Parts: sequence; C-alpha cells; structure tokens
Amino acid sequence: MSLLSRAAHTTAFSAGLLLAASAGSAQAAEDVTIIELTQTGCQFVESEGGIDHGYMPTAKADCEEINTQTEAERISDDNTLHLKPGKYIFRVTNTDVPYMLGFYLRSESVIDRPFLPSVSGGGLHEGVTQDYEIELTEGEYVYSCPLNITPDYKLVVEG
Repeated sequence: MSLLSRAAHTTAFSAGLLLAASAGSAQAAEDVTIIELTQTGCQFVESEGGIDHGYMPTAKADCEEINTQTEAERISDDNTLHLKPGKYIFRVTNTDVPYMLGFYLRSESVIDRPFLPSVSGGGLHEGVTQDYEIELTEGEYVYSCPLNITPDYKLVVEG
C-alpha cells in the first residue's frame, strides 16, 4: 500500500471512529468527546475496523494464544487512532466476554509514562459499560485491556 493511500486509509479510519463515537452519543457541556469502544473476546471491535473476529475465550490465556497467532495480520498502522489534545471519555462495553475486563490507556513509551496522562480501571463484567475520563495532551499512547489480553492499539494525539 502506498504511503498516500495508507495515510488516506488511516485518516478515514480515524474519522470513521470519531464520527461513530459522536453519532452514538452527545458531547458534554465541557466539550468532552466520547469515544465508544466495544470489547469482545481478545479485541476492541472499533479498533480493528469494526470487525468482530468472533473469538470466544473462556480465560485470559486463550487471548494470549489467539493474539500471538493473529495480531500481526489484524493490527497495523492503519488502526492508529488520531485525536487532538482535549478532554475525552472512553466509554467501554464488555458485550460477551464471560469474565471481568478493564481498560488501560497510557503512554506508548515507558520513558514518557510519568509525563503523559493515563487512565485505567476494571469492573467490566459481561454486559457492563463504564466511562474512563482523561484529558489527553500531545504524545503517543496505547490502549488495551490487560484482563482480556487485547493488542496494544495505538493512539496519537497531535495539535
């Protein structure tokens, strides 16, 4: 894929994710953008182009094996989410995973972790939705679920 078509695809993915997020919910009075994410087995659906791969893990170890075998084909730079600095709510739903999940957004670089904001939490039982609020500053981040063992999805915040 050429750099130009790759950039166009990445922009389309990011615009689509943001459009879906804002269409599914309203912006709060404080100009907070809501990003909705759906967790199914071993993945965030929206972060993989809206494709639910149908994985049916019964334990965290199942996702470790699935992602070891499939992550390289599923995740690329095209999956990177691009946002502007500002206030966000990541609204995360566990749709069908039979064990508790969570959400963890942090700096991609261990060196930058003390300097960039992060948010995390658990308690996402099957059918539960939770909000994770954060004010993002410029930088490179990743988000994942350590309890569902999802890939580290990239998030770039640039002004």
